[in-house]
Amino acid sequence: MKIKEIIVVEGKSDTIAVKRATGADTIETNGSAIDEKTLVRIQHAQETRGVIVFTDPDYPGRRIRAIIEEHVVGVKHAFLEKKKTIAKNGQGLGIEHAIDEDIREAIRSVYTTDNDEVTDIPLAYLMAARLIGHPDARKRREKLSELLRIGQVNGKGLKKRLEMFRIDQDKLNEVLKVLDEEEENE
Repeated sequence: MKIKEIIVVEGKSDTIAVKRATGADTIETNGSAIDEKTLVRIQHAQETRGVIVFTDPDYPGRRIRAIIEEHVVGVKHAFLEKKKTIAKNGQGLGIEHAIDEDIREAIRSVYTTDNDEVTDIPLAYLMAARLIGHPDARKRREKLSELLRIGQVNGKGLKKRLEMFRIDQDKLNEVLKVLDEEEENE
């Protein structure tokens, strides 16, 4: 797998896993303690080769994404489902625990935020789709996030995440149809 972009990961173990799976170059943030010097390196990487942010599906990983997104325009994002990042012994979570094929698939399915299109998903639509404000909302959001490969998101952040990745109502309707069919078959 040949990757032009530089992949931003949290630490050395993530670099080892990404290099093993893809051979790609990485920049490490050293966890959520991302400093100005690292942000400058990421900005330079974005200007020269492009950047894919690939962090753990937990709070620190989401925080790192938000910091990078705030400082570096147009980065791409790769996501892995939480269940694919759990250590075999159940004691830990992170990209470093994922199998190579899952890492490659996440990187093949990147999202970019440098598009000028504006997407507006009404909150009423998300409520009607039982993605927020419903007893099953959390379960449905988890499945939706998995199908769209946008990373795990809570109810408060769903609208923002969908809009950030320019997922419009047509695309959302397609995925909701698949989600509804899966629920019927359960």
